[in-house]
Amino acid sequence: MQKSFLYFQRKVAYRLIGKGIPVMLIHGFGEDSHIWDKQIAYLQDHCLLIVPDLPGTGMSEIIRSEDLKKSDEEPISLNDYAELLAAILKAENISNCNMIGHSMGGYITLAFEEMYPEMLLRFGLVHSSALADSDEKKANRLKGIEMMELYGASSFLKNTIANLFSVAFKKEHPEMVSLLVDATPVFNTQACQQYYRAMMLRPDRTSILKGNPKPILFVIGTEDVAAPLVDLLPQIKLPSHPQVHILEGVGHMGMWEATDQVNQFLLDFIAF
Repeated sequence: MQKSFLYFQRKVAYRLIGKGIPVMLIHGFGEDSHIWDKQIAYLQDHCLLIVPDLPGTGMSEIIRSEDLKKSDEEPISLNDYAELLAAILKAENISNCNMIGHSMGGYITLAFEEMYPEMLLRFGLVHSSALADSDEKKANRLKGIEMMELYGASSFLKNTIANLFSVAFKKEHPEMVSLLVDATPVFNTQACQQYYRAMMLRPDRTSILKGNPKPILFVIGTEDVAAPLVDLLPQIKLPSHPQVHILEGVGHMGMWEATDQVNQFLLDFIAF
């Protein structure tokens, strides 16, 4: 069921699917909630799925600094998105849930855990990291913001999407890559710039993982250039109860590249 409500006088859209244990699925950059459709089809008989479109994506309207009574020098942060997710849960009278975030969605999940730990039973990072951006990555984010300003988010995304998939998957399933590329014209340039700034300015949140007693899921691809295995191996040792799955020959999009495996990982984690 598609729902929406007004938050900061802006429409926020999300889907409620299934029944049972609440599980919120958070999409990443250059995606909307439909990135999870293969997982939704598999999990909907086992849990209540809450699947939002982040502000400025899909059916959700963009939020602006003035909505939050911020100055232009104080951009939208990942904490603001986390606050929005908490508002959705409260609107649905859900006191706590499981949360799974892909890429940028994982960054937001960590911000949520930092702000609202009592609202999370457990959480998962799918091709995501607790590290802050390196200086090199921050410089690349700034270049990306400039490129989006010049050419629009669609052109920027078309040039980056292919790099998210493994070499083998791109060769064997070019039509799947094209699905993401063909969806780029609908993406709001200002929203995508907003996401990039929020990611660029996010702090290191490895302290959220260290000694955390909650079950924490890690899904990692050996060919993931956006969330490299070498960066994630030290992080999986930090929580008290990690559940770690390393996908051989998979890039940044395990939900599509290794659908059956990821579906089972998520179900096992939720039912753990």
